[in-house]
Amino acid sequence: MKTQRHVFCQMEATLPGTLAAAEAFLSEYCCRRVCMPAVDWFAVELLLREALANAVKHGCRYDPAKHVRCLLRWRGRRLTIAVRDEGDGFDWRAAGNDTLDGLRTSGLGIHIFRQYATRFRFNHSGNAVTLIKRF
Repeated sequence: MKTQRHVFCQMEATLPGTLAAAEAFLSEYCCRRVCMPAVDWFAVELLLREALANAVKHGCRYDPAKHVRCLLRWRGRRLTIAVRDEGDGFDWRAAGNDTLDGLRTSGLGIHIFRQYATRFRFNHSGNAVTLIKRF
């Protein structure tokens, strides 16, 4: 009988609301892949990058005085990404119901979450998202 090894790894950070800080966090996160199982890293990085970029751009409005909180937790074959910003939030219920066209260069976050996350949810006010990816 084989026993399943459960991997547990967690990272938490509070970042200034800038793209440079988000990019630095992504770089640090990518260096820690060693404690995580071999998975679809494209999907993981895309989900994390999209959640952080949205928090910086829409929530913090690139203001370094505002903050983005990020939690990454691997447990077994499941990754949880939680990102929260200090912005007012948005109406996530109405967003993402539009159709995709080939010319769009923004407004794709919810579509990306639907495509690459196993599950996702926003808090009531829309300034926090939790993404679950199972492997």
